[in-house]
Amino acid sequence: MTSLPPAYVHPGPPPEPPEYPEGLPPLRQGADTWKWWTGLLVLALAFTVPIVLGIFAGIGIAVSGGDLEDDMPSGVLIALTFAQDIGFILAPLLMAGWLASRPKAEDFGLAPPRRPWIAALLLLGVYVTYVVISGIYLEIGGFEAEDQLPEELGVDESTVNLALVLFLVVVMAPVAEELLFRGYVYRALRNGAGVWGAALISGLLFGGIHLGSSPTEFIPPLMLLGVGLALLYQWTGSLYAPVALHAFNNSIAFGVSQDWGWEIPVTIAGSIIVSLLALKLLAQALGTRRSAAAGIVSAT
Repeated sequence: MTSLPPAYVHPGPPPEPPEYPEGLPPLRQGADTWKWWTGLLVLALAFTVPIVLGIFAGIGIAVSGGDLEDDMPSGVLIALTFAQDIGFILAPLLMAGWLASRPKAEDFGLAPPRRPWIAALLLLGVYVTYVVISGIYLEIGGFEAEDQLPEELGVDESTVNLALVLFLVVVMAPVAEELLFRGYVYRALRNGAGVWGAALISGLLFGGIHLGSSPTEFIPPLMLLGVGLALLYQWTGSLYAPVALHAFNNSIAFGVSQDWGWEIPVTIAGSIIVSLLALKLLAQALGTRRSAAAGIVSAT
């Protein structure tokens, strides 16, 4: 007697993955795991290369019998400034890589804001607030805002110097400083001091690094700008917004220092486009992270 094989019964669709337990905090990963003190450590790392190079340059001038203040060639100053900005870019990437093996784009907020028009309105609001408060401060103090950096870097010496300094001020500085101060320092400090505490501390630090390139009386407005940039980053969830504002502000400051007219709006448009393109390329190089738990992504 033969027996028929049992009929095949399809097991049905695969079971749904378990949902993330309701009421529990989201998984901490990437930037959410950065300790607050690494925000201070990364600043020391960022200045290591330019400080070392500056020491060697100073030694060379001193040995040749020159004066460090008067005989530092503009080309050397430009090179040191480039080295500083490159250090500002590499330091947060290296620190984040040390903490999380490989940083991703969302760790630094390297993605366009989801609501560009709201981000644009917030950007405008932060900038107007900064200009109004700074104007009141300068008027009360009897100070005259003047950007000394272009002249110190020799913009009047040659067209090449002018082009290099322009690129440094309106593209390199916004990208490098925002990646360091908002992309890393603020996010690390936020893990320990909260949004407002981190915004205030990072703003103070941001103003402090300009002591050598800006008049002392203009440092408080720069600190205020740093706080505004941190809050803009927080409210938009994107590094694109503070970089755009930084490029916008620096383009106006540079153009005014050179007594430009129609060149200012052209510089503003060009600096914002090139800066944001640089961020997009960096984001593509870093890639994005997908969480294994219900697709949770680290929020900015």
